[in-house]
Amino acid sequence: MLGIPLAVSDYEEVIDWMESLIAGGGRGYVTAAAVNLVMSAREDPEALAAVLGATLAVPDGQPLVWALRALGHSRATRVYGPDLMARFCERAARNGTPMYLYGGRTPEALALLEGRLRERFPGLEIVGGFSPPFREATPAEEESVIAAINSSGAAVVWVGTGQPKQEKWMLRMRPHLTAPLLVGVGAAFDFHAGLVSQAPRWMQRSGLEWTYRLSREPRRLWWRYARYNPLFVVGFLRQYMHHLGDRRA
Repeated sequence: MLGIPLAVSDYEEVIDWMESLIAGGGRGYVTAAAVNLVMSAREDPEALAAVLGATLAVPDGQPLVWALRALGHSRATRVYGPDLMARFCERAARNGTPMYLYGGRTPEALALLEGRLRERFPGLEIVGGFSPPFREATPAEEESVIAAINSSGAAVVWVGTGQPKQEKWMLRMRPHLTAPLLVGVGAAFDFHAGLVSQAPRWMQRSGLEWTYRLSREPRRLWWRYARYNPLFVVGFLRQYMHHLGDRRA
């Protein structure tokens, strides 16, 4: 999609793949790509490298699913970051998969997230967490985080610092972390901590989730949607016209 490879899959297949990678001792990272990330990658070379470096990118936004289907991928379904995290945690609570939480607005928000995940998924093994500062981390701080994650024994590191910041972090940290899997899930930390409400399911299915989120966080999100949504529509229409031309040829 606009130069970004997206998986045509569903939740069960993605989670099976994640568990297989962990069991096989592989190393990779996953991103739940929204329209914002796809469009950021078209403007920011570092973001593009981070997205293309992902072992798996799944379509987080409903507009991406519709676009994939229009391009002939009829099996395309949404793999929404917060739901992927919740479904994996449900399995992990049964299987004993240890996980680490990297992200959160504040240490207090991260603690709230951890508590709510433990309450929702009894037996979930959360072996550590860190809420990074909004500024750029110093080399010493990064080394400390690397040491903490590696010593925790985590098999999965959930990363919730927003796109494309989290993808850049995963690309940079991947060679230094022993955890088999890093997973960027954007706003999932805020949702599961109960700090931000999610759009109703009908709005998500209708591709209107962005309007709900904009109404809740206008100052933070207005520029993202005002800029990237129209650019995505124009970019997709161009790709779709090329697709139709190729089919006719």
